[in-house]
Amino acid sequence: MANHKSAAKRARQASKKRLANRYVKKSTRTAIKTLRELEVKAEAEQFLPKVIKLVDGLVKRNIWHQNKGANLKSSLMKHVNSLS
Repeated sequence: MANHKSAAKRARQASKKRLANRYVKKSTRTAIKTLRELEVKAEAEQFLPKVIKLVDGLVKRNIWHQNKGANLKSSLMKHVNSLS
């Protein structure tokens, strides 16, 4: 339990931010899974920029590390390019 007004406010802010981050992270993971399950190249190429935008948003807000985002984008692009 917080002992000061400012600590209580900080706890409230942290819980709100945690919920928002969880929502965005889960949405991104679902989008990545959906992209990996696609087998038609045209659909995957159309969906890839949306997934990249989600990943970049997580990296920008320091939810994911920069290298994790780069590795994910690279592997997703390789997957899309390998489709026939």
